[in-house]
Amino acid sequence: MKISFLTPFNIRVIALFTITLFAFPFNRLSAQNTAKEKLLFGVAYYDEYMPSERLEKDVVMMKEAGINVVRIAESTWSTVEPQDNVFDFSHIDRVLNAMHKGGIKVIIGTPTYAVPTWLVRKYPDVLAFTSHGQNRYGVRQNMDITNTHFRFHAERVIRKIMEHVKDHPAIIGYQVDNETKHYNTAGPEVQKLFVQYMRGKFQSLDKINKAFGLDYWSNRINSWEDFPSTLGTINASLAAEFSKFQRKEVTDYLAWQAAIVKEYKRPEQFVTQNFDFEWRGYSYGIQPDVDHFAAAKALDIAGVDIYHPSQDNLTGLEISFGGDMARSMKNGKNYLVIETEAQGFPQWLPYPNQLRLQAFSHLASGANMLEYWHWHSIHNSAETYWKGLLSHDFEPNPTYNEAKTIGKDFERIGDHLINLKKKSDVAILFSNEALTAFNAFSFGWGAKENYNDILRPFYDALYRSNLDVDFIDPTSTDIEKYKLIIVPALYAAPDSLLNRLNRFVKNGGNVVYTFKSGFSDENVKVRPAVQPGIINEACGISYSQFTIPDNVSLKGDPYKVGKEKNQVKNWMELVTPTTAKVLASYDHPVWGKYAAITENKYGKGTATYIGCMTSNSLTEKIIQETVKNAGLWGPNQEIAFPVITKSGVNQYGKKIHYYFNYSSSPGNFTYPYNGGTDLLSNTRIDKNARITLEPWGMKIVEE
Repeated sequence: MKISFLTPFNIRVIALFTITLFAFPFNRLSAQNTAKEKLLFGVAYYDEYMPSERLEKDVVMMKEAGINVVRIAESTWSTVEPQDNVFDFSHIDRVLNAMHKGGIKVIIGTPTYAVPTWLVRKYPDVLAFTSHGQNRYGVRQNMDITNTHFRFHAERVIRKIMEHVKDHPAIIGYQVDNETKHYNTAGPEVQKLFVQYMRGKFQSLDKINKAFGLDYWSNRINSWEDFPSTLGTINASLAAEFSKFQRKEVTDYLAWQAAIVKEYKRPEQFVTQNFDFEWRGYSYGIQPDVDHFAAAKALDIAGVDIYHPSQDNLTGLEISFGGDMARSMKNGKNYLVIETEAQGFPQWLPYPNQLRLQAFSHLASGANMLEYWHWHSIHNSAETYWKGLLSHDFEPNPTYNEAKTIGKDFERIGDHLINLKKKSDVAILFSNEALTAFNAFSFGWGAKENYNDILRPFYDALYRSNLDVDFIDPTSTDIEKYKLIIVPALYAAPDSLLNRLNRFVKNGGNVVYTFKSGFSDENVKVRPAVQPGIINEACGISYSQFTIPDNVSLKGDPYKVGKEKNQVKNWMELVTPTTAKVLASYDHPVWGKYAAITENKYGKGTATYIGCMTSNSLTEKIIQETVKNAGLWGPNQEIAFPVITKSGVNQYGKKIHYYFNYSSSPGNFTYPYNGGTDLLSNTRIDKNARITLEPWGMKIVEE
């Protein structure tokens, strides 16, 4: 039987076993004592998967490539514990000892994301019940993370591993679980936990019935014993609350694992997790199943898995998006890239120079570790054609040889690149609650777009305009430090957040809202007031009707993008300005009297409202105008994609400017800052020098 390897199911299976290049200091030293600090550059390594004995040879080849860290053990519970309470640490010991002898550091992963056969045979309820029924054995991440039998055995295997390895000198840190999510677990026992959660949060059924509008279609709940399963609910408020509960279970689960590991780890060792993103054949957007900011609180350092298109489709967007999110998880702290591609899928095999470009692009967003998934290509099972740094023959190849140049440069100039500190004047406000609510209703009118389809074009426009970006969420306490905040599709939000955004504008900030913002409260109940709810005050607009555009464009092509790109798609609100200035109106015989895009001066600041879904080209033009009006257009914005520039301050207090050419053609720009040294070539770069970047090339200038 011929199997299509790129099915959504197989892609999600594949995403688990990836290699990552790391940059992280072996020792947490001050900037004044940096001699021992190194960027971590590594691979995931699975001695258990090897078809023949080659550990010593692998260590030699790793050393030749400059690899100084490996991640092990996160995928092999059934090897560590082949039968109930029978343990075999021989593979772990072999690798730890070999790596230590070779001077390579190790990150140990807890092996809990893929359960062994004996556990499922003994406790079939370990397999999660979802809306499609109970999972079957075979695929990874098929378990119920709340199940008591799973938790007992997961804790035991973690403790047994930690007891065994805790004193080994090769270990620098631990990864808890792997790309953890709730896996849609929603069986009877999970529903009971949800009822407990609801009782604790709301206390009263009357409060729930009123807040969620459960009188509709006789969905009212009059006894806690009658609380129905959420699997069949038609109430978006209840469904969204259950999704929030599921995300909380992920947060609690990771905190539970981290607490166990911290009982054993040494003070200088770290605990991390490899968060991932909404998957579209590569890393794309906000992960709907995890509250990244909440889950990261239990970790010492954020970790992330980032996969992206390559060859002619390599843009650096996903590298930047994932890095900015990882950095923002811990309020600007540096992070680890725990998995990224070396060769990856066949369509990802990098062109010459692309592996280098990708590696340094991770560092430019603040990564302190870069590790590939994985070292060797696997010879059977689901990920056979997701290739590692080495191909199936284990011999040197062009990708491996290029990795050797990365390792040498990391060793040579890494102390100038590690611990890069970045400052952003622009932030994107995202919300897991708004994501869930927006997605629940977007399909109600036949839209194919979800929340990330709204958010990503705004991030992409900022990236292409060479603006550094942070991510913030409703729990962020320091949004006032930004000059410009982009707020995509904030469909569900409490009054307090919207009033806070109004104050932000009034005090001199700039906000860009998209359609469907402020529409419902935190319980996904539509506000019975003028829309957009509460933020209409700062935006100076109102609307009460909306529709689906059919052959609608912006009147007069105000952003000069051309007829095809000037079209409005999927959603349009019929906006009437009160105090706002109209930036664009609809070109339509009926809807032409309504505004599409407005700008309003409110207090000392400005609020821009986009009442329709615009093309990517329109979005980019709107963002550029907003950036200019906010006073944020500077030298970097004069450099346009495919030349991308990112900046920061290194641990020596010196400014670092990265310049990347994401193109198969040479790229040119004028270097606008004080003179400095290109760290890669050790040559002088003067202010206003005209620079040419080779195809897929780069420069790193230290002022």
